[in-house]
Amino acid sequence: MDKPLIKKLELLNNLKIDSKPLWGKMTAQHMVEHLVGAFEMSFDKLKLNCFNPPEKLPVLKKFLMSNRPLPKDFINPVIGPDLQPLRFPNLQNAVWELTNCVNKYYEHFNDNPDALTTNPTFGELNKKEWDVFHEKHITHHFTQFGLEDK
Repeated sequence: MDKPLIKKLELLNNLKIDSKPLWGKMTAQHMVEHLVGAFEMSFDKLKLNCFNPPEKLPVLKKFLMSNRPLPKDFINPVIGPDLQPLRFPNLQNAVWELTNCVNKYYEHFNDNPDALTTNPTFGELNKKEWDVFHEKHITHHFTQFGLEDK
């Protein structure tokens, strides 16, 4: 099975605990743990409701599936403007858990190819839509920390 998101995680080798964001207030570890949570949603470990009304979802999904990047300084309504408490003892453990979650994501959709799981912004997403979301989301945060140019 092809796992392009695992390959993309190799860029985390350049992330240091004191890496500073180009925008926003997340620390390097907060960013990695934020990505862990996004993957946990996609394989249904973390269950959240969609905060957008159903009538807005077609426009939001059209944006998701477009080539447009995720906006900088977006305040995630699920998280709010404040940093969340860290879940892991250090950056290395957070990166390990992110890699673990990406593998679980691929396993989940390999075992359940027609599964739909809820994204709090975009509603129910299938595997193809989650692939696009995760690619955009990782690119957004890797760009935020100078790991990727976009």
